[in-house]
Amino acid sequence: MPLTNLIDDLLDDLSRPGMPWQVGSIVAAILFGWLSAQLVRVWWRRRRGEDGSLLHTGVESFTRVVAPLLVVGLLYLAQVVLTKTHFHTNIVKVAIPVFWSLAAIRLVFYLLRRVFARRGHLGQTLVTFEKIFALVAWLAVALYITGLWPDIFDFLDSYKIQFGPKKSNSVTLADIAQAVASVVVMLMLALWAGAALEERLMGVHALHSSLRVALARLGRALMIVGAVLLSLNLVGIDLTVLSVFGGALGVGLGLGMQRIASNYVSGFIILLERSLSIGDMITVSTFTGKVTQINTRYTVLQGLDGVETVLPNELLISGPVQNQSLTTRRVRASTKITVAYGSDLEQVMPQLVAQAVGTPRVLEDPAPGISLSRFGPDGYELDLGFWIADPENGQGGVVSEINKKIYALVQSGDIKLGYPSVDTRLLDSHIASVVARITQPAQNS
Repeated sequence: MPLTNLIDDLLDDLSRPGMPWQVGSIVAAILFGWLSAQLVRVWWRRRRGEDGSLLHTGVESFTRVVAPLLVVGLLYLAQVVLTKTHFHTNIVKVAIPVFWSLAAIRLVFYLLRRVFARRGHLGQTLVTFEKIFALVAWLAVALYITGLWPDIFDFLDSYKIQFGPKKSNSVTLADIAQAVASVVVMLMLALWAGAALEERLMGVHALHSSLRVALARLGRALMIVGAVLLSLNLVGIDLTVLSVFGGALGVGLGLGMQRIASNYVSGFIILLERSLSIGDMITVSTFTGKVTQINTRYTVLQGLDGVETVLPNELLISGPVQNQSLTTRRVRASTKITVAYGSDLEQVMPQLVAQAVGTPRVLEDPAPGISLSRFGPDGYELDLGFWIADPENGQGGVVSEINKKIYALVQSGDIKLGYPSVDTRLLDSHIASVVARITQPAQNS
């Protein structure tokens, strides 16, 4: 049995003088690989700044992958040196696949977290998948070390699945496993490359934010399609059969997925036209808020109350959209005051304007202004207008602060507000009718 031969070889190495050299080589490789990875980590931190920012995977850095790779390279070097000096290397041969598997596990973790956990949050699904993958990887290493892996591969290669009338139209389980592994590996590399491209594009401030998002999404889509096609071609699958699938997919999109396809196309139109940007304050139908996300299918709108609304991109293309931040972020707000007739407007109006000047969030240019709107039934109706540059924070707070200042003027008597006028004749008539109804029962009694 292969396992028996492995145990015999290891026991034989324990009785030979070269055994300490093998153990020493393994320990030296581990220490050197770990120290080299730490030096790379420290050098990169100094290069990027004291904040310790590395090429983050969401939680860990790529230096965790470098360490086992360096150990594997050093073990191969030790194996060559020990073989030339006529020492056995059975222990080193066992250590090499162990560290290969450790490097593969950490590399997969790096790619997964680079793509799905760039903000540092690990979901339960991702953690579970990592545990399952690590278990499968260690199981594969155990099969390889014990020599059972070739037997399993021969069994998979001998079991054929026929999918056509001809006997030649068959595929083995080994081919299916290789195809799945190839697609998964190439897809993960494409997703990682897409995430790296998106980060680089987001750092190019010379481009508009919408254009950066559009280029990132388009680049990721092209990489995914290219990775799938390349992996299928490497496995030996004829790509011409995909033309039938492409036609069926087109019919499906035309019949049952019109709205979904429309939303995706609308998303790219929004990003390319740059009619909306992240951070814009917009109003769509009955929804008003700040744009926090622009995805290929939907856009997330966060209201001033914190509630987020998911809007299909088609709604932003087919209907009117009020964008308060398209060309400028300055927005006019106002408050209305009615002062009593007989007030001196030459004094009242500058006093009201002075209440808006200096209020937090109120712009100095354009300066606040006031106008006489009309002569109302209760007094002069004045409109005090001012400008703010952060519409995403709302207008209620600024209006409230200015109104409180105006209230202080009213309390001090500097300004007299207009009150609804009362017709005294109607009031006297109403009082007389009430008195009559009260006194009439008394006279009857």
